[in-house]
Amino acid sequence: MSVFFEFDDVDVFTTGTIGEPGHRTFFLQVRAGGQRVTVKCEKQQTSAMVQYLRRVLSDLPPAEDRPMPGSLELAEPIDASFVLGPIGLGYDRATDKVLIQLEEVGDVDEDGEFVDDDRGHVRLYVSRGQAAAFCDHADTLVEAGRPDCRWCSHPIDPDGHACARMN
Repeated sequence: MSVFFEFDDVDVFTTGTIGEPGHRTFFLQVRAGGQRVTVKCEKQQTSAMVQYLRRVLSDLPPAEDRPMPGSLELAEPIDASFVLGPIGLGYDRATDKVLIQLEEVGDVDEDGEFVDDDRGHVRLYVSRGQAAAFCDHADTLVEAGRPDCRWCSHPIDPDGHACARMN
């Protein structure tokens, strides 16, 4: 049985990490009323969501409501319901909300079609302010990671970096 959640209104949509830079695990978390759903994801997935959300928000009026920054921390315990695969993002003009759809990673056949239709799924709607706050918070987390090498763009570990492009 797969996990399926749908939220029309959420109290918090956030991202967070566990671990030290270079060994961090990223999570997305949705909280609404007494419910909480956590999804394990990749740093690149978080960054891609931010890029898309910022493009959508740039075409809309500035958000008036912004969650308090302290409310964007992950709530414990952090038990992931599933590992993130496909992400769907959009904007619903009728409700003036951003749609975020998170699906569980799954196996695909040779045609690129999902083999298992019984994957975890979370669909939520957030306000423009919640989306903007998510982006700001996610940017801070991503930037707190290891710096990139200026020659090869790979992350530099605290104990050094063997760069293939640097002599």
